[in-house]
Amino acid sequence: MRLPIDPDSVKGFLAPQEGARLYELAKSAARLGPCLEVGSYCGKSTVYLGSACCEADQLLFAIDHHRGSEEHQLGEEYHDPDLFDADALKMDSFREFRRTLDRAGLADHVVPIVATSALAARHWNTPLSLVFIDGGHSEAAACADYRSWAPKIMIGGYLAIHDIFEKPEDGGQAPYNIYQLALASGLFEELTTTHTLGVLRRLG
Repeated sequence: MRLPIDPDSVKGFLAPQEGARLYELAKSAARLGPCLEVGSYCGKSTVYLGSACCEADQLLFAIDHHRGSEEHQLGEEYHDPDLFDADALKMDSFREFRRTLDRAGLADHVVPIVATSALAARHWNTPLSLVFIDGGHSEAAACADYRSWAPKIMIGGYLAIHDIFEKPEDGGQAPYNIYQLALASGLFEELTTTHTLGVLRRLG
């Protein structure tokens, strides 16, 4: 795996082994079609996914409203004051995200979409070879991400979901719940989990 910049130099919460798994998944999937991530934040996962897409001369669509998830807001546990727009009184990670793309030289292979997941999906017609969900962790946000994008994954494509915790004491349950929804649908088969990264393959 060759990456243009050190992922540890990018703000984010993705473990190195999870990033490496995303890279390998995207490297395989990108031969079939474009990839998409929901929840880019400052671009840590984008470096892994975008680099694999770049190698395949494929596109990665990166969807994020860049106003932060629940836990990023002012006064919350993962709030980063460097990403707070004092004029708008809102979080804004888009500037840092673009900086990551520029540093990594990925601007020609990553298409930022600054919108909510549901809005971006409303008129989406392009089949996707990989969807990585790492957006908001409320039940409403996670379910919207899953219902918006899972149907758009092509046969043989991948659905990857970050922050899978089976036990509530280990972490929030919304990502785990949509993972279970995907399995219960009968449309996906379960592959090996890497740390908290759940991976499924779309069946025919």
